[in-house]
Amino acid sequence: MKSIVATPEDREPVTIREVDDPVPLDDQVLLEVRAGSLNRGELRLVAERPGWRPGQDIAGVVVRAAANGRGPAIGERVAAVVEQGGWAQLAAAPIDRSCVLPEGVSFDEGACLGIAGLTALRALRVGGSLTGARVLVTGASGGVGRFAVQLARDGGAEVTGAVGDASRAEGLGQLGASAIVGYDDELDGLFDVVLEGVCGPVLERGIRSLGPGGVAVLYGMASGEPARIGLFDFDRGPGARLQPFRLYKTDTSTFGRDLGHLAGMIAEGRLVAPIGLRVAWTELPAAMEALRDRRVHGKVVFTVT
Repeated sequence: MKSIVATPEDREPVTIREVDDPVPLDDQVLLEVRAGSLNRGELRLVAERPGWRPGQDIAGVVVRAAANGRGPAIGERVAAVVEQGGWAQLAAAPIDRSCVLPEGVSFDEGACLGIAGLTALRALRVGGSLTGARVLVTGASGGVGRFAVQLARDGGAEVTGAVGDASRAEGLGQLGASAIVGYDDELDGLFDVVLEGVCGPVLERGIRSLGPGGVAVLYGMASGEPARIGLFDFDRGPGARLQPFRLYKTDTSTFGRDLGHLAGMIAEGRLVAPIGLRVAWTELPAAMEALRDRRVHGKVVFTVT
């Protein structure tokens, strides 16, 4: 079969090569992959790992059911999160990290759900009930951010989206943001939840905007800058706290359940997959450059041929 392979030593960061077909474990299905999506963390790993086969977020059709008799059947359309090697014509996917896609949800939409959708969903859960809450989403223009704006609004929150550049705010109002601000703009009032993926001064500002008992959930460091936080940064919100969040420190055995929840929301029209760029997998090098340069508003999705 053909697969994407990291080639940082060559002119292009990745190339398509012939590799061995995967051999599924008893609790895995074999998927004919139809679409995949990029995550920013994969850009860094591709540059560091010659010969590595990337790919976590995929969607496709089951061509071999799990040997243990559980999970989706042959012919069913599935979205899945795999450890690596998903950007290929075939991929072995754990059944507990897979969900059947409802009718009307495309492979492209399913491929968006994995890391970004699960991060947004589970990080917001750290903040507790969203009904009537004020939520600030930084990095709102990215995949996680665009999912988070919608999920917070669906949960009953008033959502403010923060972006680094006004041009990246496109569509956030339609997704549910009642206000859109730049990183240096004045914030209106205090927030119950700050979903933070930027770090540096943006995190510092978010901490200082927390109301009483509020929580800043730190899930990423897109800026690459450290934050300088002290005791008195929490003075405006007695009982406020900073909570680090890492997706793979949560229960991975329920990834499939949450993927199914997100897919169901798309089918019901309550959630829009934040696809910012669609390409064929032969165009991945250019798409990776666009994502790295922050020229994509949302997720990069590619089709596998």
